[in-house]
Amino acid sequence: MNIKTNKRVEKILGIKFPIIQAPLNWLTNANFVAAVSEAGGLGVLGFNAGPLAKDETVSIEEKLRSEIREIRRLTDKPFGINLYSPKEGMEKDNVFVRSTLEVAFEEDVKIIIAVGEVNRSIFKEVKDRGGIVIFRELTPSVASAKIAEENGVDLIVATGYDEGGHIPQRQIGTFSIVPTIVDAVDIPVIATGGINDIRGVRAAFALGAEGVYVGTRFIVSEENPASEGAKQDIINSKAEDLLLVSGLQRSTPTKSAVELAEMYNNGKSTGEVEQEINKRGGLRTGMLDGKISEGIISVNTAIDTIKEKKKVKEIVDELMADFQ
Repeated sequence: MNIKTNKRVEKILGIKFPIIQAPLNWLTNANFVAAVSEAGGLGVLGFNAGPLAKDETVSIEEKLRSEIREIRRLTDKPFGINLYSPKEGMEKDNVFVRSTLEVAFEEDVKIIIAVGEVNRSIFKEVKDRGGIVIFRELTPSVASAKIAEENGVDLIVATGYDEGGHIPQRQIGTFSIVPTIVDAVDIPVIATGGINDIRGVRAAFALGAEGVYVGTRFIVSEENPASEGAKQDIINSKAEDLLLVSGLQRSTPTKSAVELAEMYNNGKSTGEVEQEINKRGGLRTGMLDGKISEGIISVNTAIDTIKEKKKVKEIVDELMADFQ
């Protein structure tokens, strides 16, 4: 099968294949991001990336700058950085927003993946400085997609409830949300949520997407900094095993996840359970530090299709086989 596209995504981002690596928070570093970009996709540096992430004596700016420069040492291909996109008006005093933008501009990183809510001010600032904006609303809507397009966003990520990480607050699956957003805007739409193999890629393009945004499958790669225990846990787990640990996250059934799911099912609010998750170290404990029983392992709902750990290039080549 050969998918014919207009290659808008590849042209906008300057990449070989229409595949974007999800930012993945703690689970990115320069080596991993560079590997994705070298393989022909768009590598993305997430929050808390790299070996300096845990060092409280190093500033946010220093940590980010260090990883960006290391990526540049490893590859000359395009890559992006993750930016939190808060409600309008909240960006001015947010240290993470300001630090990320200033370092990005100073280091000449042009591609910004704004994840959160529509923020015209952020979109304008990035565009005014010659940047490219990829916008992923946490709970996607037609109204927000249209506003984003009107305000210069280059690509929109349509997130299905199938995804790992922060779950949309409306239970609309990838098969439903992608064509809905595609029909609402003229700019390219990127599909995400449960895309782990070439069948998911083909389905996304059949629904009108012009690219895919992949997280969970890339975690189970040789280059990803996730712990080997977390990678094996993903391989061993099945979709039917997954637990909702709050209204925002799901996990494989680790000891901690079972406890958290019981709290949530017994009446604790999402906010209360999320506070407890943060006390236990969030994703870092199980997924980065490898303390599987003490943490949660956040994944998409299609993990049955992940059978083994592979190199990043092998994953990209398999997912993008129709574009070779």
